[in-house]
Amino acid sequence: MTGRVLIVDDEPNIRRTLEMIHRNAGWEAASAEGGSAALRLLDAGAFDIVYLDLAMPERDGIDVLADIKTAHPDQIVVILTGQASLERAVEAIKLGAFDFLEKDCGKERILLTSKNALGFRTLARENQLLKRGARSRREFLGKSAAVLEIIKQVARVAPTNARVLILGESGTGKELIAESIHDRSKRADRPFIKVNCAAIPEELIESELFGSVKGAFTGSVQSREGKFQAAHGGTLFLDEIGDMSLKVQTKVLRALQEGEIEKVGSNEVTRVDVRVIAATNKDLPAEVSEGRFREDLYFRINVVPIYSPPLRGRKEDIVLLARAFLGEYCSENGMPAKDLDDEVIDLLVRYPWPGNVRELRNQIERMVIMSSGLDIHAHDVSAEIRSGVPKTVRSEEKVSPETSDPSPFAVNGKTLGDARREFERKLILETLTSHNWNVSRAAAELGLERTNLHKKMKALNISRNS
Repeated sequence: MTGRVLIVDDEPNIRRTLEMIHRNAGWEAASAEGGSAALRLLDAGAFDIVYLDLAMPERDGIDVLADIKTAHPDQIVVILTGQASLERAVEAIKLGAFDFLEKDCGKERILLTSKNALGFRTLARENQLLKRGARSRREFLGKSAAVLEIIKQVARVAPTNARVLILGESGTGKELIAESIHDRSKRADRPFIKVNCAAIPEELIESELFGSVKGAFTGSVQSREGKFQAAHGGTLFLDEIGDMSLKVQTKVLRALQEGEIEKVGSNEVTRVDVRVIAATNKDLPAEVSEGRFREDLYFRINVVPIYSPPLRGRKEDIVLLARAFLGEYCSENGMPAKDLDDEVIDLLVRYPWPGNVRELRNQIERMVIMSSGLDIHAHDVSAEIRSGVPKTVRSEEKVSPETSDPSPFAVNGKTLGDARREFERKLILETLTSHNWNVSRAAAELGLERTNLHKKMKALNISRNS
């Protein structure tokens, strides 16, 4: 495995020696006597490795390294140094140099370093390709006007540090939007940390977010880092922030205002640099008016709101998404490519998708696994999709007037909302009973995530003694 190498040194003998060593091993080699000439060569063509002398009369090697890393951030640079310059070589490593060599280290060490550097560069490029592939698989797909507007909003807000509040029903792709913002931001190479505020018990979410010290509470046997610290320099995605307790909201507000956190059980202040993106399926202004959500926190997180529409409101995207999921699951399961026949497409478009994109994804995965041919037919589709009637009643939690289901009319003193709650409560109770109160199995039959079923049980006051 060989490549192209550039030697930058003011000593002609050093340049000739390193060029000869590499050329005899099959490498392409060029040289420059100083930093200015080296930068011109790098601008004119790509080199896999640069060997850079630290002690040059024209310009200091540290300054040249800084210029190279500014103009070509991914460029691999190996420092050449004399014995007296080892401390400065270590300084160069901290500035991004790959390695350093003493000038009299010998031919074998030089070629081994070049081989290792080239291998590292190859792995780095493969990693970039994998990241691009992963990002392409988690794109917010669609051709509808609503999706095109979201793509525009993401492009505008991503390069900034502005906080974003993503609104939409469960399963509409709010997390995908958050990931897309992070991937296009200046923090893309830093952590993207996700926290589902609804899935963590109230007594644990504070330590989950801010960390805790040993002995802070029962069962705390060691100090642990919280999500804010884990996301330092990157992005923290607070999903279902509307379910966060008022006590934790207060601490989150301080973290956003001051950029400071305190671990549970400690008074020590830790500085954090975190961009917060939040999401919810709740009507936060209504939550504020009811005293369940802090108004000052709402204004802090709602700098740029983005609305993720339900799938039933963008039917032109259903087939596009279905085919994308189809290709993904065929590849994932080592199956030949499959397609949807016209009848299946018609069924998918007519179905209301109360579980939104998440439900569509799950149904397509089922079809891929259960179908035997290269085409998916109507008999491969679940009875629920064929009937066009979902098993569950869609949640009342709405996030915009355009998608809300107001209940202004009452029959015998009962509103539509009351009737829906009664039906939902009865259905959940019957399903839980039929599965001997196994919540996971009941959630699967109802088409819900386990955490969402727990939320509904709490909201509808359902327990085993109900």
